[in-house]
Amino acid sequence: MISTAQFKNGTHIEVDGKIYRIMEFQHVKPGKGGAFVRSKLRRVEDGSVIDKTFRAGEKFRPVRTETRKMQYLYDSGDAKVFMDTSSYDQIELGADVTGEEMQWVRPNDEVEVLLVDEQPAGIQIPSAVDLEVTETQPGLKGDTASGGGTKPATLETGVTIEVPLFIDEGERVRVDTRSGAYVSRA
Repeated sequence: MISTAQFKNGTHIEVDGKIYRIMEFQHVKPGKGGAFVRSKLRRVEDGSVIDKTFRAGEKFRPVRTETRKMQYLYDSGDAKVFMDTSSYDQIELGADVTGEEMQWVRPNDEVEVLLVDEQPAGIQIPSAVDLEVTETQPGLKGDTASGGGTKPATLETGVTIEVPLFIDEGERVRVDTRSGAYVSRA
């Protein structure tokens, strides 16, 4: 069992038969009355976030989590197909599991699939990826690195980001996957 004193961000616990991931928590010890823990929890099955308060010392069943390296193969309509790189088993994951992270993943890229009690619960991708610019307006004379300004560019995965004026089609750029911002040339 895991108690409120052992809470850590990212830990999975079971509350009322549902599995939640601890987003953040705060131990509160008021001057009068017993201590308690305020927490923000994300439900694994649908991603909804709730605020919940627990008494200090309350115990929960810890949920076993693991990550497996899998290769993204292709999009099969409403699901994405992944292959376990160690056993070559293929699984289909819906958009509710893969989420927004798939906009940065190309076919044949490796990702880590998070498994909660042996069920896929999400994917983890690197914090930065290198992608090729497939479409952008041409740079104009005088566009320099210090000139400032940005323009929209479509990347090979289909997502559009803002890049500096000097970036041309065919170049590879590094993108921060957490913010979707241009970092540098790759």
